[in-house]
Amino acid sequence: MYEHAKKIYAKYGVDTEKALNVLKDIPVSLHCWQGDDVLGFEGSKGLSGGIQTTGNYLGKATNPTELFADMEKVLSLVPGKKKINVHACYGIFDGEVVDRDKIEPKHFEKWVEFAKKHNAGLDFNPTFFSHPKANGLTLSSPDEEIRSFWVRHGQACVRISEYFARETGIPCVMNIWTGDGLKDIPADRKGPRDRYAKSIDEILSIPYDKNLVKPCVESKVFGIGVESYTVGSAEFSLTYAATRNILPLMDNGHYHPTEMVSDKISSLLTFFPEIALHVTRPVRWDSDHVVLFDDETKEIAKEIVRNGAHRVYIALDYFDASINRISAWTIGARNMQKALLNALLEPTNELVKLQNENDFTKLLYLQEELKTLPFGAVWEEYLKRENVLSSNWFEEVEKYENSVLKLR
Repeated sequence: MYEHAKKIYAKYGVDTEKALNVLKDIPVSLHCWQGDDVLGFEGSKGLSGGIQTTGNYLGKATNPTELFADMEKVLSLVPGKKKINVHACYGIFDGEVVDRDKIEPKHFEKWVEFAKKHNAGLDFNPTFFSHPKANGLTLSSPDEEIRSFWVRHGQACVRISEYFARETGIPCVMNIWTGDGLKDIPADRKGPRDRYAKSIDEILSIPYDKNLVKPCVESKVFGIGVESYTVGSAEFSLTYAATRNILPLMDNGHYHPTEMVSDKISSLLTFFPEIALHVTRPVRWDSDHVVLFDDETKEIAKEIVRNGAHRVYIALDYFDASINRISAWTIGARNMQKALLNALLEPTNELVKLQNENDFTKLLYLQEELKTLPFGAVWEEYLKRENVLSSNWFEEVEKYENSVLKLR
């Protein structure tokens, strides 16, 4: 089947071997928080700060050992180069009580061991939610004690990010996102944004190696309980990144429903040498559904590939507690890989030529023809070369659910 597909793609000027070789070296960062509904290891019983998860499927990981085991199962089912994306609330404290402004690299040593074991890099996220001091504004708080607490947390995360990068030899993307905002119409929109900018400035004022740590800021439209005003809006976050020479991060669930992140990637890459993405699936709003092999995911991947995949840091961000969490992880990660392969199998130069020649009839014809080429055979070949199970991977998850998850 693959040899047949290879010949068909060749007729369109596409080298499937080249596509497979490029794909295996594009890293995708897998988010640790899918495995336990974003609860972390601090003993939290629920989420707060503008986010939530729904569902109560059996077998949720409740400690580091269980989460590492579940992630290991996912890594065995997902092809390609991986990174592990960690939130600060996943520090491993072994009974020690450590508040977030006091976390250190030693609390994340087991994450480094796990990453090295799987030849993966690590990314990091300060956790500005699910904490007694995160019931309202955090980095934008008018309460100086609260604001400075979260600044210290952010600074601690910079140090941990550099530790990750030095240990793994792979740059660490450190993403700053808060749920700061207000439920109803604010009397002052600018004050919180002034304080937010000041806080991020202070976080990034400590010394760190900019070749190892890649700070970025992530925007959002709104969150639960902050429906009327979000401090870190798209305009704020993008302008901050541009004026501070750091990365902007776009989560495709953090925009209005008619906005497409796929259309924004080329705009940002016109001005930024690098950008970061959180790929998710919003349903009407930022609901973090499992990533599908759908039109927007395909278009995001096309823009990544067309504009230089080495310039885009790809991470996944969703958490579905209504279905088997390992299946959710695996489906989303494999779909991101499928989308990247689909993009790599596009005869981009020919399509661009037709566009520049104003031959939009042939361009539309070719774009539609490509949709029914034997993509599946190339995907199966990729799985085989990566020593990853094909469609029968779900049977492995079912066995794992019966032998491990149901016993928790």
